[in-house]
Amino acid sequence: MEAKKITSDTVRADFNDLLAVVHYTRAAHELGLWKSERILIERFFPDLTAPLLEAGCGAGRVTLGLWELGYRQLTAFDFAEELVDQAQSLAIERRADGPAGITFLHADATALGTCHRLSDKSFGGALFMFNGLMQIPGRERRRTALRELHRVCRPGAPLLFTTHDRDSTPTERALWRLEALRWERGEQDPKLVEFGDRYFEEAGTGRTFMHLPDRAEILADLAATGWTHEFDAMRTELAKESRPVLDFSDECRFWVARRK
Repeated sequence: MEAKKITSDTVRADFNDLLAVVHYTRAAHELGLWKSERILIERFFPDLTAPLLEAGCGAGRVTLGLWELGYRQLTAFDFAEELVDQAQSLAIERRADGPAGITFLHADATALGTCHRLSDKSFGGALFMFNGLMQIPGRERRRTALRELHRVCRPGAPLLFTTHDRDSTPTERALWRLEALRWERGEQDPKLVEFGDRYFEEAGTGRTFMHLPDRAEILADLAATGWTHEFDAMRTELAKESRPVLDFSDECRFWVARRK
C-alpha cells in the first residue's frame, strides 16, 4: 500500500498530541523570549502601540513575551486547538486576558480569510516564530501563508520569522547531498512532500514535520508573495542563548521582511 503524504491534518494532529502540548506549554511557562528574539523584536518592532499578529502562536511563549515587553495590541492564532487553549490559560495566569488583553484565535495561516477577526490591512507587524512557517507541508501552501499575512498587514509592516537552513554547516550540506541522492533514486521517505522535508520523532516531544529550506528558497518565496527582504542572520550571530533555550531548540536563521 502506498504511504500517505504528510498533510496539514497530520501536522495538526501531531501538535494536538498530549506529548507536544506538554512540551510547548512547559516552554511557554518557563522559557519566555529567547535573547535573539528579543533583540530583533525591539529592533524591528519599536512601536509598542502597533497592532501585532503572531501566527502559529502555540502555547503562547512568544505572545506572552511580547505582552511582558509592553506590547498591548496583540492578536495570536494557531491551528492546533489544544495549544490555543493552553495559551489562553497562560494569559489568564499572567493577567493578560480580558477585553484589553491578548486576543487568541483558532485559525489556519493558509486561510485567514475564513476568520472574520483577521481583516485586510489591520496589523502593523506580524511574527511567525520557532519555524512555524516551515511546518506547513508544501511550498505553495507556505507561499499561501505568506500571501495571507501580507494581506492582513499594513504597507511597510515588518514580518519576523525563523527557519532552519540546510546549508548552515558542512555537516548539514553533506547530509543533504546524501538526501538528494535518495530523492534522485526514489528512495526517500514516501510520506515526504518535497525535497527538504523531514518527519521525525523526539522523546518527550512527539512527531514533528519540518521543511528545511536553503537561503535562496526563502528569498524567492518572499519576492513571490509581496515581501521585501530586509535582514537575515543565524541565531548564533545574534546572541548567546541560555542552556535551557539550547536544550529546547536547534540553531535557526532569523528573517525580517517588509510588506510592500
